[in-house]
Amino acid sequence: MSNFSPAARALMLGGTRPRDFGQHLGLAVFVLILLLACIPGAIAHEFKVGDLEIGHPWSRATPPGAKVAGGYFTVTNKGSAPDRLLSISSDISEKAELHEMGVKDGVMTMRPVTGGLEIPAGGKAELKPGGYHLMFVGLKRQPKQGEKFSATLTFEKAGAVTVDFAVEGMGETGMDMDHAD
Repeated sequence: MSNFSPAARALMLGGTRPRDFGQHLGLAVFVLILLLACIPGAIAHEFKVGDLEIGHPWSRATPPGAKVAGGYFTVTNKGSAPDRLLSISSDISEKAELHEMGVKDGVMTMRPVTGGLEIPAGGKAELKPGGYHLMFVGLKRQPKQGEKFSATLTFEKAGAVTVDFAVEGMGETGMDMDHAD
C-alpha cells in the first residue's frame, strides 16, 4: 500500500478524496460576490415611471394614537422636459399632502405646497425631513418599523406610479440609506 499516493490510500481505507482547495476558494469567492450584489437591492428600493426614477421611499414608525406620518424619497428626472408631482394617495391615510418645511425669522414653518412640485429636466427633487415631504393625514393604522405600505404618486407627464414606503424607526433620518442620485 506504500506505493499508492495519499489520496489513493485514503480512498482505499474508506475515506473520501481530498478536495481541491482552489475549487473551494473559487466557489466561496463566487458566492460572496453574488451575496454582495444583492445587498443594494435589499437596502434601497427604486421605482420608475416614464423618465422619472423614484428612489427609496421611506417613512417613520409612529407612536400609538398618532394621526399623521411623513413620507420621503427622491425623484430623478432623466428626461429633457420638466415634470411635476401633482398628487399622492394611500390606503394608510384618509389623505396625503405635499408639504414644505422651512425656517423664517427663526421660526420653523410647515405649509402645504400648492400646484405640485416641479422635477426639473435632467435634475432631481428630494423629499426629506426638514424640507419638502409628504404628510399622510388621518392615519387609518400606525406604520410599524420593518413593514411597508403603498402609495400612488401622480405626475403631470409621467402619470401614476404605485411605490412602497419602507417604514424605518421613529428616530431615523434616512441619512444612512442609499438614495437615488
